[in-house]
Amino acid sequence: MKWLELVTVAGATLIAAVTVVVLYSLGVRLTAIAGDRQVAAPVWVKYLSYICFGLCGVAVLFGLYLIIPYFSG
Repeated sequence: MKWLELVTVAGATLIAAVTVVVLYSLGVRLTAIAGDRQVAAPVWVKYLSYICFGLCGVAVLFGLYLIIPYFSG
């Protein structure tokens, strides 16, 4: 059996899932900080949240690219 390949795929899946969740959560948190009226947040916080959401979207699209055979074959 090819257990090493199974462990490799499981590890890559876990790392990718954690990365997407962390990027999305960070984007939501930065959006909340940028939208808070009581705290004067720097302007770059809003743009950093957009970057987090963008990277999350790129990761999802890359995953779809890997899964759908029409695109990768």
